[in-house]
Amino acid sequence: MHPFRNPRDPTVNIHLALQPLLALLAGILILIRPKLLSLIVAIYLIVVGVLGLFPGLRL
Repeated sequence: MHPFRNPRDPTVNIHLALQPLLALLAGILILIRPKLLSLIVAIYLIVVGVLGLFPGLRL
């Protein structure tokens, strides 16, 4: 337990990973509009690359 945290504090922290959410969104968009495949893949690769270069970046 964190030493500065009140045990009766009802705060809930939710951490979501960005890459699985992007992959899920890209997959759904490709199923809906297959012609967007190259654009979606390009955007996904750019975002994953930026996140890989700056691992401390929080979005």
